Amino acid sequence: MDTRKAVANRLIALCGQRGWTIHKLATVSAVSPSTVKSILYGNSQNPGIVTIKMLCDGLEISLEEFFSGEEFADLEQEIK
Repeated sequence: MDTRKAVANRLIALCGQRGWTIHKLATVSAVSPSTVKSILYGNSQNPGIVTIKMLCDGLEISLEEFFSGEEFADLEQEIK
């Protein structure tokens, strides 16, 4: 799995745990719904760390908690 897909999967899992929609995540994070959708549907190939931090703030978790998900344990090499 690549990093972009791992970020999307982690966000989907966290929203699922909370019973949140994409729109709810966007609203509580002060990130536009189009940006969240772009990350989740693969249109954003490199979501910025500031955006990920804002999403974490909305989810009330730290960046450390976000990246501790199992999705990030076995990432593919990005430089090929």
